[in-house]
Amino acid sequence: MSEIITKEQIPEYEAFLQAHPKGHFAQSVLWAKQKPMWKWEAIVSRDANGTIKGSLAVLIRKIVPGLPFTMMYGCRGPVTDLDDKETMADLIDGAKKLAKQYHSYVIKIDPDVPSSETAYTKMLEDLGFQLTGGGATFDAIQPQYVFRLNTEGKTAEELLMSLPQSTRRKVRAGAKKGVTVEIKGKEAVPDFARLMLETGVRDGFVTREASYFENMLDNLGEHARLYMAYYEGQAIAGTLAIWYGDKVWYLYGASSNEHRNLMPNYMLQWSMIEWAVEKGCRIYDFRGVPGRVGEDHPLYGLYKFKLGFGGDYVEFVGEMDMVLSKPVNFMITKGKPVFMELRKKLYLLKNKK
Repeated sequence: MSEIITKEQIPEYEAFLQAHPKGHFAQSVLWAKQKPMWKWEAIVSRDANGTIKGSLAVLIRKIVPGLPFTMMYGCRGPVTDLDDKETMADLIDGAKKLAKQYHSYVIKIDPDVPSSETAYTKMLEDLGFQLTGGGATFDAIQPQYVFRLNTEGKTAEELLMSLPQSTRRKVRAGAKKGVTVEIKGKEAVPDFARLMLETGVRDGFVTREASYFENMLDNLGEHARLYMAYYEGQAIAGTLAIWYGDKVWYLYGASSNEHRNLMPNYMLQWSMIEWAVEKGCRIYDFRGVPGRVGEDHPLYGLYKFKLGFGGDYVEFVGEMDMVLSKPVNFMITKGKPVFMELRKKLYLLKNKK
């Protein structure tokens, strides 16, 4: 029978999560600290010996002010062996009980599992989940399409030499032109946030406030790194990466409109890949791309950049919902796109110079 972990059990939970091949930072209590507006709960299933064999952490929040209904979101969960139906059923049963307690209208998950695992998807559908649609335009909460580089058992030199020649040349180009990359603390966050804003306005997306990134460095501690690229004493690009278990993720990236010819982003990516090697990781995750797209797509540049590092293109299962209240889910699902588009337009209007 599943159980909700207590504060005293968090070290045991974190140890399981970091050791499991499907463990993910978004399932960690460390990431929950980054989401103070959400309530965090973690469900575990144990074997006959009392050892954790599966888990599902969920974030819970009221979506519409004044109404009692909440959304329950298991970001990149559940964490189980792919063919373990018994454990999966136990975890989902625990989630349904928790949903009743919190008046949740939906349980949303987006597992760290490739879409090619059709038996896994069928198992979740049999338990009451439905696929909600793709995330090719980044409409999903988490990207459905990513590039991942296998770093297991490889040295940095081996990985560098395995890159396409053109990418290898770009990784080295910045240093030859005087660009340096440094690991920084919160003192560099104002520069990073400024570059994020510049990038968001340029590429048409909403960015975070500086305090969000400062909190991330505090909340994740040694698991988060801020990399900054400098040219002639000026911050021209930056990235934020997270290490957890056997993976490193590239989470945020920003660059100035100036000195783009110096290609600092290639140096930054390589620095994060080196971190994955340093930590003995199995995977370096470049995170989201808009699917396989052609040159006429507005995000082709992003796709081409990540493709150039030679990683594996991975399509995840995608978002799956267990709808517990159809009227509430319909109301919120229909209203959300309108709100998000209005929010983006107001943001870009405010920040364009």
